[in-house]
Amino acid sequence: MAKSSKQVVSTQPESFEAASDELEKIVLAMETGQMSLEASLSAYQRGVELLQYCQSKLQDAQQQVKILEADMLKNFTKADPDDR
Repeated sequence: MAKSSKQVVSTQPESFEAASDELEKIVLAMETGQMSLEASLSAYQRGVELLQYCQSKLQDAQQQVKILEADMLKNFTKADPDDR
């Protein structure tokens, strides 16, 4: 009994938004319950890749915000009207 092996070629998403959209489509397709076992496993694998990509992009963005705000986060004090 020979198994046919389908190789899924994973491509890097164009952007966070593209990855998020593709991930949403995968979830919707899987929720219908109409996919074969092989298709479900393949979709799940792609979903994991997309999720890791999105998490990485979010972590990068958080790090950039921390760097940009490093010296800008100070306690807010109301300006004295006489100082104008």
